[in-house]
Amino acid sequence: MAIELNSFFNLSHYEYGEAFFGSYKGMRYRLAREPLENVKFVPVDQRSPATLMATVWPEPYAYAHTDDSLKTSENFEVSQEGLEKAVEWFNEQYQSRISEWTK
Repeated sequence: MAIELNSFFNLSHYEYGEAFFGSYKGMRYRLAREPLENVKFVPVDQRSPATLMATVWPEPYAYAHTDDSLKTSENFEVSQEGLEKAVEWFNEQYQSRISEWTK
């Protein structure tokens, strides 16, 4: 696997309303809890529904400076299993669209 699970923060990091950004051979990626809000100190039963949103886009620009039409996103359950599936999805996106990343 190209992008490893251990390169991501643990699941509790995303409860602080912070995204994780990375890149791999021409593909940039972002993983964040959506909605992007700090819920660390909100009781679990009082939190609004959320997902882990994984997004990929081509280099060279940062997430905020890339047109939304160039971004592809997928939502996953906020759980360890969801985190693992998101990492698998990042790798699938890289492999299935390799020509886009290596231009």
